[in-house]
Amino acid sequence: MPWSREKALGLIREVGLIPIIRASTSEDAFQAVEAIVAGGVPIAEVTMVVPNALRVMERAVEHFDDEVLLGAGTVLDTETCRAAIFAGAEFIVTPTLDVKVIEMARRYSKACIPGGLTPTEILTAWQAGADMVKVFPCGPAGGPRYMKAIRGPLPQIDLVPTGGVDLESTPKYIRAGAAAVAVGGELVSSKALREGNSASITAAARQYVEAVRSARRAMAK
Repeated sequence: MPWSREKALGLIREVGLIPIIRASTSEDAFQAVEAIVAGGVPIAEVTMVVPNALRVMERAVEHFDDEVLLGAGTVLDTETCRAAIFAGAEFIVTPTLDVKVIEMARRYSKACIPGGLTPTEILTAWQAGADMVKVFPCGPAGGPRYMKAIRGPLPQIDLVPTGGVDLESTPKYIRAGAAAVAVGGELVSSKALREGNSASITAAARQYVEAVRSARRAMAK
């Protein structure tokens, strides 16, 4: 059952975490989705660099239905965007700013989180219809301090720091004003996938969820 764009965005904001899946095989990618869901995270971003990524998305939709909000990551063009949506992606993530991809996602009423780093790129993405903006690569650009600086003049834009986000920096990003954090290899470890150690990914997912919740609880006091 398709998600509405508003419901998808609401879940991302509520959970505050987007696990990013990069894997060397489609089977590893699917097992990563299973491990993430088992860890209490009903969101997964399957990157288009995964072999047969579209089939992984279709399989995840068949298996989980609306138990998981599925996204497509590393989307570089409109054709890939459209194919991912037909495969079941409910949100589209790009590493760079491509206005045509944003327009394609909006045409199908799907959430779009394009990449941007500078204030100009971030504002341009938002003005083009982005629902949230992926600040990438945020870690090398200055991490939570950079996030906080960006939030100053652009408080109306939901920002999702990506690139170098780990368990230690996650609460710092939340306190700096991130709507959510996107985490790749630090959560979905390639080593764990190679070794078939899904339990460690499940445990990591739980830790990240708690890190977000704890930071938000502390801010609410």
